[in-house]
Amino acid sequence: MAKKFTVRKIHRYLSIFIAIQLLLWTVSGIYFAFNKIEMVRGEQYRLPLETEYRIFKRLGQEIIETNENGLKTYLSHPDKLPVKNLSPEEAITIAKQKTSLIPIEVSLIEKEERGVEYRGRRLPIYKISTDTKNDINIYLDPVTGDIAAIRSDSWRAWDLLWALHIMDYQDRDNINNILLKIFSVLALISSITGIILFFKKTI
Repeated sequence: MAKKFTVRKIHRYLSIFIAIQLLLWTVSGIYFAFNKIEMVRGEQYRLPLETEYRIFKRLGQEIIETNENGLKTYLSHPDKLPVKNLSPEEAITIAKQKTSLIPIEVSLIEKEERGVEYRGRRLPIYKISTDTKNDINIYLDPVTGDIAAIRSDSWRAWDLLWALHIMDYQDRDNINNILLKIFSVLALISSITGIILFFKKTI
């Protein structure tokens, strides 16, 4: 009887510690769900961009990037001729120069889809598969030659778990979705009532 009472008591006190942490997780989750990250970062205070310029090298060629209120155009420097997109072979060359991976195949992606691993990147974009056990893909901008993203099985597992965590099963990035808001409020109610029941005297 004493042993049974001790186990029950241990379980009871462990439950209250866990409930308090769940309450903290839930409160912070509600804050994230109901506040857009762009607003938290202060993006609403930014004024429209003036024209900005950037000069960079792409396979030895200097290119000037002009950014007018978010619209970017590219000309060769200093002769200011239109810049052509990289060929698949040139994309492979840049991937070899900028990563330690071994590129084996390249394809051009032009269609945007929901929840893909290159989401948030400008299209079109080159997808370069590599000779790795972790199924690593390199995503490369065909205009600038910048490495836009590197995705592996480890990243895909993380991305799946993140989608499950924020309950956004399609886009996988929206922490302000209605499903998460509803369940976070329900979890808050559950945590608070659990703590109340702990302190309530048993009949």
